Amino acid sequence: MSSEFVARMEDVLDLYAEPYDAQRPVVCFDESSTQLLAETREPLPAKPGRPRREDYEYVRAGTRNLFLACEPKAGWRHVAITQQRTMQDFAHQMRWLVDEAYPDVPVVRVVLDNLNTHREASLYEAFPAPEARRMAKRLEFHYMPKHGSWLNMAEMEFSVLARACLRGRNPDEESLEKAVNANVSERNAAAAPINWRFTAKDARRKLSRLYPCHS
Repeated sequence: MSSEFVARMEDVLDLYAEPYDAQRPVVCFDESSTQLLAETREPLPAKPGRPRREDYEYVRAGTRNLFLACEPKAGWRHVAITQQRTMQDFAHQMRWLVDEAYPDVPVVRVVLDNLNTHREASLYEAFPAPEARRMAKRLEFHYMPKHGSWLNMAEMEFSVLARACLRGRNPDEESLEKAVNANVSERNAAAAPINWRFTAKDARRKLSRLYPCHS
């Protein structure tokens, strides 16, 4: 660990500790991949006292990328399914955030990891310069430290999503999208926020060994 880790960690923790501000939303962003798995034989339906049974054999039908954005204090999340996760794909997710999810706010503060596509440069790869600059002015990136993925609340949402609909077999993109959208809609209807309690003050006390200098 280094001073760079500490600086980025405290930046994110201070962001989480701020009071909710609908005009400057804090959005956690992450991405993950999942396999499409088709059945070789029709599963046996569940019966009283016996769960649904699947054949151990399956057919790999490719992979899909999932982009997940969530606003923890508002209890809102969104998942987009794509075939790839290129700079252009990331840029289109950022445009969706500023133009569709938050069209009326001056800035969206995005917590994300250090993947090489997660940069303002990606906006210029995907859009003409005036459009890229327009979006960049409304995005404020806050990067997690390396090996600090536990700081991203989007990972909690991915964990919930995985338990609900990614551990089973989705044979194609349509079935995957249906399962994901159902889970997202249900959780958004409940609007359950994530109550993050760990603060920079807690980090200085509990993770003091990570700090290069000690007061």
